[in-house]
Formats: sequence, C-alpha cells, structure tokens
Amino acid sequence: MAKSIEEQIEDWGKKQLGKTKYFTKTESINTEIETALKTAPSKTGGTGANYPDIKLFIETKSMRKIPVMIEVKGTKGNLIKRNSDGEIDNKKKDGTPNYTNINKYAVNGAIHYANAIIEHTKSYKEVVAIGLNGYDEAGTRIYEIDAYYLSLDNYCIPKQIKAYSDLSFLLIKNQEKFVEEIDKIGLTEDELEAKAKEFENEIEIKLKKLNQVMQDDLKISVGSRVELVTGMIMASLGVEGKVAPLEVADLKGEGGSKTNDGRIIINKIDSFLEERNLPQEKKDMIINDLSRVFIYSDLWKAENGESKLKTVYTSVKNDIMPIFTSARHLDFTGRLFNVLNAWVDIPDSDKNDVVLTPRYVTELMAKLAQVNMDSYVWDYAVGSAGFLISSMKLMIKDAQERIKSPKKLDEKIVKIKCEQLLGIEKRSDIYLLAVLNMILMGDGSSNIIHKDSLTEYSGNYEQGDLNGKKYPANVFLLNPPYSAPGKGFIFVEKALERMNNGRAVILIQENAGEGNGLPYTKHILENNTLLASIHMADIFHGKAGVQTAIYVFNIGVKHDVKQLVRFIDFSNDGYTRQNKKKSSQDVNLRNTDHAIERYTEIVNLVLYGKSYLEYFSEENFIEDTITLNGNDWTFKKHQKINTIPTEDDFKSTIKEYLGWKVSDIIQKGGFNEEL
Repeated sequence: MAKSIEEQIEDWGKKQLGKTKYFTKTESINTEIETALKTAPSKTGGTGANYPDIKLFIETKSMRKIPVMIEVKGTKGNLIKRNSDGEIDNKKKDGTPNYTNINKYAVNGAIHYANAIIEHTKSYKEVVAIGLNGYDEAGTRIYEIDAYYLSLDNYCIPKQIKAYSDLSFLLIKNQEKFVEEIDKIGLTEDELEAKAKEFENEIEIKLKKLNQVMQDDLKISVGSRVELVTGMIMASLGVEGKVAPLEVADLKGEGGSKTNDGRIIINKIDSFLEERNLPQEKKDMIINDLSRVFIYSDLWKAENGESKLKTVYTSVKNDIMPIFTSARHLDFTGRLFNVLNAWVDIPDSDKNDVVLTPRYVTELMAKLAQVNMDSYVWDYAVGSAGFLISSMKLMIKDAQERIKSPKKLDEKIVKIKCEQLLGIEKRSDIYLLAVLNMILMGDGSSNIIHKDSLTEYSGNYEQGDLNGKKYPANVFLLNPPYSAPGKGFIFVEKALERMNNGRAVILIQENAGEGNGLPYTKHILENNTLLASIHMADIFHGKAGVQTAIYVFNIGVKHDVKQLVRFIDFSNDGYTRQNKKKSSQDVNLRNTDHAIERYTEIVNLVLYGKSYLEYFSEENFIEDTITLNGNDWTFKKHQKINTIPTEDDFKSTIKEYLGWKVSDIIQKGGFNEEL
C-alpha cells in the first residue's frame, strides 16, 4: 500500500536525523514524558493520548537535556496558524484551547505537546517544538520547517528559533550550535509583563468564578474560603514518587470519621507537608488550622451524593491548578486572598489592616533595593510573600546571567531559596498563604516563620543546618500594618537595628513621614540615610483608602543633613484603576499611559538622578535636604510652589472673568452699565 504524502514527509524527516537517536509516535521516549502526554488533553480536546510523530532529546556537554517534539503534516498551508498579532493561535478569545488549530497545523500541534511536557513533568522545563510540513507543487516536493522554543522561565510563550530547510540542525554534531541559538532567545520586559498580566487575569477570572459558587450556591462563609482553597491546592500538588496528587474521584462522600472527604483531604495535606520536610511544629500548626475547615465543619457532609468539599475541589483541580505551572513567578496566593475577601467589609478589625501589595509594586521595590544573587532579603510582615517572590525572581535571574557553570548555578539557586529569603508573619491564615506560595516557588518555604516579629523573633534562622545562627540580612522590604505604632515604622526600626549594611525599601502610609511615624522615624535617621521619598499613586484603590509613599534607605550610615534626598511625585504611574469587584484585572487595572516605562523610570531616577527624566517633568522630581527630626519626608513638604503670577496668568484670568461676565449678562437679559 502506497504511503500518504504525510507519511512520506515523516520518513524524509527521520532520514534527515542521521545517527541522532529518535523515537516514533508509538515508541516511548521515557516514562515521565509519555505520562505527561497521556495526562494532557489530546490534540482534539479529548481524553486520548498525544502522539508526536517524532521525539528526541538534545543533550549538551553541560548535561543539559532538552526534549524535542516534531509534528508532521502533508498539506500546503498546514505548517502554522498565527493570530492577527503574529502569535501562535492555540487559544480562542475566551482563553480556552483552540483544538481545531492544534490538530490541523504542524507547529501548533508541536507546541501543544511542548506545553503538556512542561505542565505535567518535574524534570523538563524547556522544550523545542518543531513543525514539519510538505507538499507537491509543479512537480516539486516542498518542505517547510519551523522551530520554536518554550521554557517555564519565559511563561511558556512560544518563541521562534528560525525556519529551516532541513533537520540537519538536530544532528549530534550541530546540537551545541543549535542550543546557542536557543539561548539567544529571550523575552523582552514588555513581553514578560504582558504574559504575567495575562496569567494574573486568568487567575482572577477563575478565582472569582469559584468565589461566586462558594458564595451563592454553597453558602460557604468567607472566613473559611482562604484556608479551604489553600489546603486543596496543597492536596492537589503531590510529591513525585512519594505522594500522589489527590484526584476528584478520591472524594466519595462517605460519612465515616476516617473516610469522609474532609479527612481524606487532611490526610493528603499531611503527607504532602511531611515530604516537604517542614519542621514538625510548623506542620502541626498548618494541619490544626486547616482541620477547622475540613474536619470540624459540615462541608464534608454529602448532599445528593456529593459533599461541598468535592464540588469546590473539582473546580480547584480542573480550573485553578492548570495555571500554576506556567505562573510560578507570580504571587498566586496573594491574589487568592484579595479575591476571596474582596466582597466583605471588615470595619474596626485587624483583618482590614491586611492589604497585600500588588506585584508591579513588589517588583519595583525589589529593584529599588538593587536585589542581586548575593542579597539576603527579609520581610517582617511577609503577608503572602510577594516581596520574597519578586526578590527571588531577580536573584535567580542575576545568578543565571553571572554564573556559567550549570552545576554551580544549580547550587546557587538552591542556596537562594533555602538560605537567602526570610519572612515573618503573625497571622496564621496569612502565614499559610506565604508557605504555600514559597512551596510553589520550589521551595523557598524554609524560612517562613510564624511569629510576632516585634516580640517573638530574635533575628536568627529557625530551621535546618543554620538554625540559631544570625540571618545576615542586607535587604529589607516591607509593607507593614499601618495600625501598628508609628504607622508601622516600629517594624522598620526593629529590623534595621539588626542590620549592618544594605538597603531598605518601605511602602507605608505617607503621613508616617511627616510626623505620624515618630519617634521611630527620628531614631532611624541616627543610623541610616534616607535616599528617596516617592509619592505613590492610589495603588490600593478601593481597599486601604490611604495615601502611601515608598521610602528608600541606605543602612548603617547616619543621615547627613547635607545629604540630598530625591523626592518624586509618582501619582501618575500610567495605570487607570477601577474597583469593580466582579471584573477581571484587565478591566480594573489598565495601562493607559506608559505604565511599564514609568516604573522603569522611577528606578532610574532614584538610583541615578534627574538625567533620566522622560515621562516625568522636573516638577515631579526634587532634590532637597531634610532635618534630623523625622517629620519632613514627604514630597509636598519640599514642593516649590511659585506664587508670583506671570503675564500669561494675568491674561488667562482676565479672559476667564470676561467670559463669565458676558455669560452672566446674557442670562440676565442683556447688557447694562455694569460692563
């Protein structure tokens, strides 16, 4: 039987590979990848397995092993399908997979396989996806090849390597050069930011949908939702080779004290935490806190054969968890907390004092602190660990750029996660979010401490081989509870007393810098230097209801009254904000005036001065001295207002007066002697 043109194209591709080891669609490349391909939806969206036509590994001298997935087609026009923006068109407008394109086009199908591997394996976080198409035209066989690179670090955005005329770039002798081509590919800051916002928007949509169900259909109290969803995420993660992720089918609605759905979930969480090597005290605290929701409530009781826990878990498993893999660098649990509590007002309560800092602000502050791979970062009111996540991202990026040895780079990344990040959180429910967030970061949870940082924390490591040794902090990032003494500056004083050098960047209620932070602000200047004061936009729109500022300090050097401090008006940060509780982020937070560029400019202005003014004017940037009294730190205290009218001011005033006068006369029925 004659082979189809697609089969002929596939045979041609295999011959191109020479002695390079490859695997056909029916052969297993390895168990982990084959399991991932079976776990992900098929090319048509069904439950069947995925079968790339050709599979292989690229293996470099540095022991790097990159899976390559090749999809073959045999029809003119079936190489690739892009959208109007030139991007791979694998998603519909509503964000759901476009299985028609995935199934029909070679590159689109290969990218589908690549995403399945990254999402469903632990070992492979980068994949090369290749589309191979061929057809006959005017008696000539035409071959088309297009190669794309996907990596977890780049949010799995497919980036074109280049188009090729054959597959010789995959020959063993050419693989090192091909990898060099791959490593030249990187996302721009704009692309990374756009993708981060896309993920955040998707996360928010899913969480709000789930929250609506818990509110309207299941009648689950707001006070239980954070712990409920957080615990379910832990149960669904599993630990490879040790703890299987909880499946929806495992929740059977039984009523036994040891077999009900709540007990099953708690047992799975307990096993998960055990394999994460959390200290027993930390693990017991988490389990006790979560038991309130999963065991000591009625949520495990079945109604019509299904418990409320199963209903929620089905949504978490199917809708929430698929986002995790590609969005690991985001403060997921911070967004979870804000969404699940958005519809509830809690006046006169410490719960109202918890406002988790937006990612674009935590990233700004980490950059202002000049975080690098050698930084030791801590946060005395860590919340969901947003500052630590942003810092970790910068630290790892810096390490990747500076360390050339793969072995030494891996060792440094482990050290960053296990030794160079520390956070303290008093509230147990928020502490739980921080632990989960850092576990998802894989695994920076080692130094997340559940204590009162003002009265119970000594400034040391409290886990592992370094337990009891001083934490050598040189970066302090903080958004404190504004209800604390000094509007939260008590936390700053406490932390800076334990630091010898480095930088502190504080987001705080602005009036703390004009007297409300006393006596702490005055004391801080005795051993630290105020470098900059940034008057912020309304970043907590509809939440905190306070004006904030960022204060930047050099640590360990007394403030000199001759020191020029940089005061910046950042009230226009380029974002337009709304507070529509049920709307997605792209509605509530819109980049309407070069927001990304403005945030970059603020960093340059603080670090290097007014020569970097572009989107801001000299009216927005002031260099001035302060006293040592700790009460003149705000932008408005140093703003120069020119009270002498110019000729243009005079002309404008006269014009406005005459316009008003004429209008008034007309309204009264005509002119009179007044004019």
